[in-house]
Parts: sequence; C-alpha cells; structure tokens
Amino acid sequence: MESKKILILSNHFITLYNFRRELIARLISHGHKVYISMPVDERNEYFAQLGCEIIVTPMSRRGMNPAQDIALLRQYKRIMREVQPDIIFSYTIKPNIYGTMASNALHYKQVCNVTGTGATFLHENLLAKLVRVLYRHSMKYAYKVFFQNSGDRDYFIRHHMVRDNWDMLPGSGVNLEQHAFSPMPEGGTVGFIYIGRVMAVKGVEQFMDCARAIRREHPETRFYMAGFIEEERYKALVDEYVRDGSIEYLGFRKDIDEWIKKCCCTVLPSLGGEGVPNVMLESAASGRACIATRIPGSVDTIDDGVTGYIYTPSSTEELISCVKKFLALSPSERAAMGRAGRAKMEKEFDREIVIEKYIREVE
Repeated sequence: MESKKILILSNHFITLYNFRRELIARLISHGHKVYISMPVDERNEYFAQLGCEIIVTPMSRRGMNPAQDIALLRQYKRIMREVQPDIIFSYTIKPNIYGTMASNALHYKQVCNVTGTGATFLHENLLAKLVRVLYRHSMKYAYKVFFQNSGDRDYFIRHHMVRDNWDMLPGSGVNLEQHAFSPMPEGGTVGFIYIGRVMAVKGVEQFMDCARAIRREHPETRFYMAGFIEEERYKALVDEYVRDGSIEYLGFRKDIDEWIKKCCCTVLPSLGGEGVPNVMLESAASGRACIATRIPGSVDTIDDGVTGYIYTPSSTEELISCVKKFLALSPSERAAMGRAGRAKMEKEFDREIVIEKYIREVE
C-alpha cells in the first residue's frame, strides 16, 4: 500500500479528539503520514504522540473579520505548499471555505465535511448572503463534500454552493464501544438531560419552561442542563430556574457519559443548524430515549414513538407533551425504547461507516 500525505484542517482540538481520533489512528496504522493544522492547545500533544505532525494555525472560530480570514487563507496556502499533501480533509465552516479556496488555487484534492451550519442560515440576512457567496467560490469546486444530513445537502444544492461532488455520512458516527449500552436507571426518579451550549438557538428556554411545568405535576422528575453558558444573558435566567427547583445546572462536565446513564432521556430542543447531533447518537448508543426537534439532522437520529419523540421547534407545549408521553410509559416500555435506540445506532450510525468512507477517499 502506497503511503500518502494527508493534511487535516481543524478549528479546535476537542472536536478532532471527540469525533475524528479513530479515523486518524486508522490512517496512521495504514502507513500514511498525517499533518494536522489547528490552533494552539496544550492537548494537541495527544495527536503528536499518535505520530501526527502538528502545524499550529491561529484562527478565530466565530465571527467574520476580513483581515483575520485573509491571513488564514494565506496560512493555508503556505502550509499546503510546504506539506504538498496527496489529499486534504477539512471540518467546520472556516477550514472548509478558506481551505478549499487555498486547495483550489494550488490544485490539491480536498474533502470537506459540513458538520452543520449553526445559526448561519436560520435567518435570511446579510451574513447568510455573504457566507453563501463564500461557499460558491470555494466548496463548490472542492474534490468532494460530505454532508451529514439531507437538509443541509438540499440547501447547498438549491443555492448552488455545491455541484454533484457530494456524498452522505451518518453524522460523525458513534463509537459503539466507548458508548456502550447500559440498562435504564431503576427507581421512581425519571431524569431528563440537556447537553450543549446554553444559548437561544439551542432551545434552552423551551427546555427550562418545560422543566418548570413538568416538575409542578411530577415532582419526582429531574431536569439537568450540562454545558457552558454561551450567552451572558442566560446566567441570570438559569439561576432563576435553579432557585425555583425547575432544573439542576451542571455546567461543563467531563463525565457527561455518566450523567447520560443517570438519566432516562436526553432532550435536544435545538432550533436548527445541527449536522447530526452527536449527543443524540451517544445517548441512543447508551440505551437512552431521545426527544428532539423536527429539524435536519435530529430527525435522522430518532424513530418517532420507537426510540424517542420528535416535536416542532420552539414549541414548549409539544415538548411538554413528549415528556408526558415518556412519563406515561411503563419501566419496561422505556427500557424497550432505549434498546431500540441502541439497535438503530448499531445499524445506521456506527463510526466505522464514516471511517471506511474516508479510507476509500485516500486509498
């Protein structure tokens, strides 16, 4: 097997570690040389120990600053000239856009992964129009574009941001060994957990309002929120719901797998912009029911009424109804829902599916 030079463009250590480390280890085990361009982080040493060459690349993950973005484009061109990769893999918006601008100009093959669009296209404004222009001048001419859900794919096709150079992935996939099945918790307490950044686009207000309403009728339930408070205005609001006993705020947790297992159901009330939510995959793989909004990506992870429930984005009333339906189930029915979720993950979302697709692009 011929050894290839592979350049990976990433905007953060943690996403690469959580969702790509198995792929990177597999590439190295096949004899390929892996270079990773990403911002400085003391944890980058993990990939260096695997055998990767780390290229520290300053980057602002959010917002659009023309001077910084032009500097990033120039950095990518310099890196590509130095590495001369056989193929480039990129993830998230800036590595996808500015990476393909560089690779197109220098005639390198780049495979982009649209991991979700965040809030960018939720509103038709100047930012959305500008980002569409950037995509048309970059990823449209990429060697290949992987989409994680059909909603994003259709949007990109409709707005002429991609040609026929696309393929589908089951999200980032889920490591079925790491997220092993575990039985539903026993006892009278039924726990629901939201895992993610605390911000409006994630639907956290609907989650907290639902928690307050349900706890009044079912004081035996518990509602947990885990994740950074991303938007300052939510600090006081979260404190208010904590004080009246509606929710328990856990902050950022390194032991989130244990909290998933302590609960019976994971709730993702996102308003949109997800790829395929990893928290849904990991929860279902662990044997937990899931409740999520009817948005691209989330709907792919749930068989409504079988592995969990789906409801209309922003509808607190529908979320309350879904929670009540879950509470009305017997313990054996909840357990069956968890087992069905695990089976769905094994069949449709095994991370090995993702790894094999990438290996085929290399070899």
